[in-house]
Order: sequence, then structure tokens, then C-alpha cells
Amino acid sequence: MKYWFKNDYSFGAHPQIMNAVIAANLQGNIGYGFDEHTQYAKDIIREKCGLPNAMVEFMIGGTQTNVVACSFMLRQWEAVICANSAHINGHEAGAFESTGHKLLQVEVGIDGKLTPELIAPLLEIHKDVHLTKPKLVYISNATETGEVYTKAELMALSKFCKSNNLYLFADGARLGAALTSKSNDLTLSEFASFVDLFYIGGTKNGLMYGEALVIKNVDLCEDFFRMKKQMGAVMAKGWIQGVMFKALFEDDLFYKMASNANEMAEKLQYGLINLGFKPWIKSPTNQLFFIIPNKVKSKLNDICECEDWCVYDNNHMVVRFVTSFKTSESDVDGLIESIKNIVLKSR
Repeated sequence: MKYWFKNDYSFGAHPQIMNAVIAANLQGNIGYGFDEHTQYAKDIIREKCGLPNAMVEFMIGGTQTNVVACSFMLRQWEAVICANSAHINGHEAGAFESTGHKLLQVEVGIDGKLTPELIAPLLEIHKDVHLTKPKLVYISNATETGEVYTKAELMALSKFCKSNNLYLFADGARLGAALTSKSNDLTLSEFASFVDLFYIGGTKNGLMYGEALVIKNVDLCEDFFRMKKQMGAVMAKGWIQGVMFKALFEDDLFYKMASNANEMAEKLQYGLINLGFKPWIKSPTNQLFFIIPNKVKSKLNDICECEDWCVYDNNHMVVRFVTSFKTSESDVDGLIESIKNIVLKSR
């Protein structure tokens, strides 16, 4: 038996999501997202975000959302500021840059967070008119290493972006994990108030697929659907996304699934620490990063699907474990017990 802790999208979808899709399966629905399910889901999201006039569009996945949304907001000579560890930079094969826009990378710490102090020097350099013009700041919440932005941090970043005429965009692939983290002090509506555009991730929080892009200022959204179509991001069976997002926010399922992932991650984190393993970073969300001896890692591969994140030194690897809506206490207990046996045998 193998335990699955490689990512939070290894399993199809929560049963409530699947049941909602099955219930609507043979109804007959208008295509391209113009159906009643989709319109209702958009209204729910606007209400939850406290943004009654915002544009909401459903996308297929995170990379697609990042590319379409960020490039839509920019003119040809404008660029995106991001952390060097940002998903848009390190995990998307140059998808955004293939649109002709530049990524301006900022060196950040392991936590992956951008701050006004880190961005300011780059803005000074790019006052030179021979260079691209920074226009949009890209952040992730949670970050690539599972950290979350506090209200004070996001407020400061938002204020800085406004004073420098920059859009602030939040990749919300794991927004559910961020908002249900013990380190979080933001509601969804407060979070939405500090950014110009963001998305609510479904792929990594119990949907089959899908992200909900929210752009606050509808005056900036003219012809977004045309660009979405041009870039291959419109689904003919768009009603399926509407059905899933409608179910996601019914009965607080969005928060329940993310809370489960975080709670199981916390349990796993304590278990690994009690076995003597050291965290590379102590993540408050559903991504855990531990320094694992190579001799243990070679045996870990036989019992667990997890990810080699980076080399720590000649004798250790940083390994990422990710929990999801599907992770149970028995999964965590079983993995801990199996690793304990590996440790005992390796002594």
C-alpha cells in the first residue's frame, strides 16, 4: 500500500461535488458559461467576496488563469513583478512570457512573500524608459512554500501598489488553505478588498478542476470573454464549472475541505517532528517541507508518493508532503507508523 501525499489534486473530487455534477448531467444546459448554474455560482462568489459588481469568470486551471488574467491587464510594454519562487515563474514553462510580457523577479526568502521594501528598488531601476514598465504585482496566497499573508502584510502591499499605480493580483490556487490556516487573520471579503484581481482555486480544493477569477473593477473587464476565447480558455460545457462552484460554496464545503487538509497537515507535521525530522520551513497550511536523510528517502519512496523539492546537502533532501480534502487521520497515522519503522530499521 502506498500513501498519497504528493499533491492536493491526486484525487477526483469531493462526493458532494460529484453528486452535484451527476444531478445536472442530463438536464440540458446552455454552453460557454451562459447557463443558470454558472450565473448563480457567480452571484454566490460575489456575495461571499463582498463584491456585488465584480466580474467573475470560471477558468480551467491555475496556469491558464495566470496567463489569461495577467496578460489581459497589461499593455505590450508592461511587465509583472513576482517572487523568484512564484508559480508563474518557476512552474509554468514560460507560459506567461510566451504572451510577450516580461517577468521581473524579486529575490525573496523561503516564505515566498513579497513586501513593499523588496519591490521598491526594482521600480526605481525601471524608471528608465528603455526598460519594460512594471504594472502588475503577482503574489500567491498560500505561497509556494505554504505561508500565508497576514492582514497587515497584505494591507501594506495593497497600499504600496495603489500609490505606485500597480495592479495587485493574487494567485489563489490554495486560497482555501490560506483562509483556513491558524496563521490567517483575513476573511475572504477582507482579502478581496486588498487586491485588484484574484482567483479562488478549486482544482487544489476538492473540485475536478476549475478556478474562479474575480476582477473587482468591471471598467477594466471589457472584452475579457473575447480574450478568454482567443486563448482557448472557454469551455463549451462551461455549465459543469458552474455546477461545481455552486456546490463548493453550499454548506461551507470550500472551507470544510481546506480545513481538513490543514488539520491533517498539522497532525503529520507534529508526527514527523516527533520522529526527529526537521522542517525546512514550518508551514501553517497543507504543504509540508521536511529535511529527510537520503537513506530514509530511498525507502520512503516505497511507501509514499511525495515530492523531492530540492537538495538540502549531500546527505539530505527537502521533501514536500501535501494533504487534501481526501486525507484522513488513518492516512496520517499509517504514514507516520511506516516512517517510524523505516527509521528504526536504518539505525
